[in-house]
Amino acid sequence: MKIALIGTAHPFRGGLASYNERLVLELQNQGHTADLYTFTLQYPNLLFPGETQYSDEPAPQNINIIECVNSVNPLNWWSVGNRIKNADYDLVLIKFWLPFMGPCFGTILRRIKQNPKTTVLSIIDNIIPHESRPGDTVFAKYFCKPVDGFVAMSEAVLKDLAAFAGDKPRVYSPHPIFDNFGAAVPRTKALADLGLNPDEQHLLFFGLIRDYKGLDLLLEAYADSRFRQSGIKLIVAGEFYADRKPYDTLIDKHGLRDEIKLVDRFIQDSEVATFFSAADLVVQPYKTATQSGVTQIAYHFSKPMIVTDVGGLAEMCPDGRVGYVVSPDPTAISDAIFRFFEDTDREAMAATIEEEKLKYGWETMVERLLALREEALE
Repeated sequence: MKIALIGTAHPFRGGLASYNERLVLELQNQGHTADLYTFTLQYPNLLFPGETQYSDEPAPQNINIIECVNSVNPLNWWSVGNRIKNADYDLVLIKFWLPFMGPCFGTILRRIKQNPKTTVLSIIDNIIPHESRPGDTVFAKYFCKPVDGFVAMSEAVLKDLAAFAGDKPRVYSPHPIFDNFGAAVPRTKALADLGLNPDEQHLLFFGLIRDYKGLDLLLEAYADSRFRQSGIKLIVAGEFYADRKPYDTLIDKHGLRDEIKLVDRFIQDSEVATFFSAADLVVQPYKTATQSGVTQIAYHFSKPMIVTDVGGLAEMCPDGRVGYVVSPDPTAISDAIFRFFEDTDREAMAATIEEEKLKYGWETMVERLLALREEALE
């Protein structure tokens, strides 16, 4: 088929871009023609919480990335919609993660749907955002109306879609493994590159730092006096998208400054393998969640996890098999960390992780998208 995917891609950075680029490669691997339409302007700088929206990495090879979407220009929405409509695609896929994009994407899709040949499916990260803003519900409903079917990447989002999708077909298909960050590197090299002691063990909190991701809970957990005698250190790697001051206050309050490797910047794709290869345990102490790409990076590097029992995190991390699921509470988090290091058969858990990760192939995501298209055409 001739397929278009609309969403974030290079030169923009982050997990959304990595996801979309990897999905296009899988579509091409399965014999389809696939184009990736991305932004000229994704967020106005006034609304963007980080230092830059752009990647320092080279563009991915063998992907036709078309930069044309301006998220705040209605005239652009019409022209892009007409352009994609006239390109006569069999299938248009669109990644949705934030109601802010609803007016832009919803208008583009209304133009595309004037071509009766084209089916429109959306892959939904979140339909109800973690951090609410005025207009969220109206924008999300406007987006959903021209979509023919939905793929939710967690059961929680599938449930949320009921209020937006009506009786349109929808299916749950979990986030595939992020296998586009290269192979693991030797632990000793990874630790040396980060300036860490190979005789110590390391926790990893990874990704953009937002309030809902619960870094404050992890810092409170890490204040547990048992850590000071354990030789367990904490790596925090990610750019602050939240006010940094409360986190610095917690670090200083508990005297943790020398116990934490804080890499407070965006981690480029080429660096991801180093951080995960250095870690013994990945901790996701989220307060709210749908799903997390961090889980699927951890699977790729075969790392055990501690996750909190919120949203769809527990769906992806069977308790006791690939790690532990706990309540979003500092004591519960610290107890689970020590349970892993002191009481867990780590070789057996590693073997289980290798089995579990087989469930999350990109070919499965494509199969479900194509099956959903057939259902939408009935």
